[in-house]
Amino acid sequence: MRRSIDDATDDHPPDDDERPPVSWAVALSDDCDACGAGEPRVVLTVEDVGQAGLGLVAHLAPATARRLRAAVAAALREVGEDPGP
Repeated sequence: MRRSIDDATDDHPPDDDERPPVSWAVALSDDCDACGAGEPRVVLTVEDVGQAGLGLVAHLAPATARRLRAAVAAALREVGEDPGP
């Protein structure tokens, strides 16, 4: 099973020479042989825009995905934003 959930680019200005634009994608997969056959994973891909296939791909177990979600929520609270559901 593979299913795309969402994807976008980061919010750096396009003319920032020090930080090239980055794309991210979140998907679901259960076909990571090294993770254990049939084990569901949240797949997070981060790569330079225009460099598809050359980025980093993280296969997160549900507990690790929840930890990442909590970290993003904490960062949003730190900048005064509601982290949402």
